[in-house]
Amino acid sequence: MSAIFKDDGGAAPRTKWWMSRVAIYGALCLWAFICLFPIFWTLTTSFKLAPDVMRGNLIPWVDFQPRWRGWESLGLSPRLIGEVSTVREEFLKRFWNSAVIAVSASTLAVVLGSLAAYGLSRFNYRFGFMRNSDISFFFLSQMILPPVVLALPFLVLYKSLALLDSRIGLILLYTLTVLPIVIWIMRDQFQGIPVELEEAALVDGLGIWGAFLQIVLPIALPGMVAAFILSLVLCWNEYFFAALLTSTNATTLPVMVASQTGSQGINWWSMAALSSAAILPLVFVAIFLEKYIIKGMAAGAVK
Repeated sequence: MSAIFKDDGGAAPRTKWWMSRVAIYGALCLWAFICLFPIFWTLTTSFKLAPDVMRGNLIPWVDFQPRWRGWESLGLSPRLIGEVSTVREEFLKRFWNSAVIAVSASTLAVVLGSLAAYGLSRFNYRFGFMRNSDISFFFLSQMILPPVVLALPFLVLYKSLALLDSRIGLILLYTLTVLPIVIWIMRDQFQGIPVELEEAALVDGLGIWGAFLQIVLPIALPGMVAAFILSLVLCWNEYFFAALLTSTNATTLPVMVASQTGSQGINWWSMAALSSAAILPLVFVAIFLEKYIIKGMAAGAVK
């Protein structure tokens, strides 16, 4: 009898443990489905015909037969890839604009933001009544301002500086847009790095810049990559200023996606193909830099 009671006492915690595992993984699977379903719907819609879109068919080869309708509208289907296509050239131009602008702005923001964040984490500043924490919050508070408030000032400024419809204009503007979040992320990253490491480097003969470049930056690299990816996503998806400040030469992919809506309705297949082409580069970047993203999420865990 004692053995039986002992077995019952061991079975109850085991059952409870399995139930908790099932509940946790069930919730994670549900959340993954909610997050991935829009991507699945967008990708499958690019292979649908108009009747399939209107009926709401979802599963390829079960609810509908996939076609290259959406990709043909971009000149990217296997049948048209070797032929001359004006639409494909326009798409590649917009894609190249988005890539150059987003990567340049993100890189510039990470460089400037890392320097500013390092100064805020290592030195004491006083600007009127503002101290380091106040200055950091001031940077972050700039993201509260709605973009539409800045529309007219930037339009007038860019017109006077001849920066309308130019890549350099969007690069500078996007850098200012994502710089606050980069400063905030990197400030926490640098604060988690012990000052004793830099002091030891200074004792060994390195200067302040040498300690920063050779000691601090390699440790803070995961956080910098995480900040870069976040900036890249924000710049890549930005629509408002791209539509306001560009017209022909520097127009980006989000503007091209929005242009698929017209008086005759929405070309869902074309918009889905464009959206899929815009999403895939970010997916590949996230997969390639996954280990740095995970390390960046554990900022401050320096041994």
